[in-house]
Amino acid sequence: QVQLVESGGGSVQAGGSLRLSCAASGVTDSSICMAWFRQAPGQERKAVATVYSGDGSTYHADSVKARFSISQVSSENAVYLQMNSLKPEDTAMYYCAAALPCYALGTIRADYNYWGQGTQVTVSS
Repeated sequence: QVQLVESGGGSVQAGGSLRLSCAASGVTDSSICMAWFRQAPGQERKAVATVYSGDGSTYHADSVKARFSISQVSSENAVYLQMNSLKPEDTAMYYCAAALPCYALGTIRADYNYWGQGTQVTVSS
């Protein structure tokens, strides 16, 4: 059974930085996609950034490009999200997700079949 555990959320002022971490256990397939999604109250859960272990390709949503960066340590089945220049509109619950097996970079919720419990990120102005 694949389990995802997130950490690193919290409260920060606008312009600050946070780093989210996600560790996956129970992974038996080397072909994996991992991602960070976020969901604010009353809004749809959408991908922030995703990474495909097969070729290292990544996706970043337009709203976070140049501010957020996803990275993966394949040997540890871990994924990180470095968030810089945070804005109040980045406030949301952030979820780690994994797609197993994965053969191409996924960018929508339906591409992912495992989810963490979420970690709250709050950015104050």
